[in-house]
Amino acid sequence: MTIEITNKSGELVPTDSVRDLLQNSLIELKLNPECEVNLVFVDVTEMTELHIKWMDEGGPTDVLSFPMDMPGDANDAVTLGDIVISPTVAAQQAASAGHSTDHEIFILAAHGLLHILGYDHANAADEKVMFALQEELVKKYQAIV
Repeated sequence: MTIEITNKSGELVPTDSVRDLLQNSLIELKLNPECEVNLVFVDVTEMTELHIKWMDEGGPTDVLSFPMDMPGDANDAVTLGDIVISPTVAAQQAASAGHSTDHEIFILAAHGLLHILGYDHANAADEKVMFALQEELVKKYQAIV
């Protein structure tokens, strides 16, 4: 399994724990453990630029996902895509939600993974499914560590 993580944010981030979360999530989602995922932590400036360029929305966001290959079935070993997270935005959201920044980063990593797998939250029903699944993935990971 290849999960590449790059930290360009200048912030301290839980790289090993996020890698473990993503690996565990691939197993939980019954995907080939040889699938590849790339995660990059960026600063607010870069996240703002990416948000404008790819989503045509101003200001920074917490997480962006860039899907690449969709597995035809769970046995396909493919490059799933890239996840980009802003730890600064994650810290702000964590403070508002009353939990740790690491926990928020775990939620965002699971959220980003689900997006590159085709999940969305454009309507209330899809949001309920996606958000429940991301919470389940984080809880299952935290239960084994």
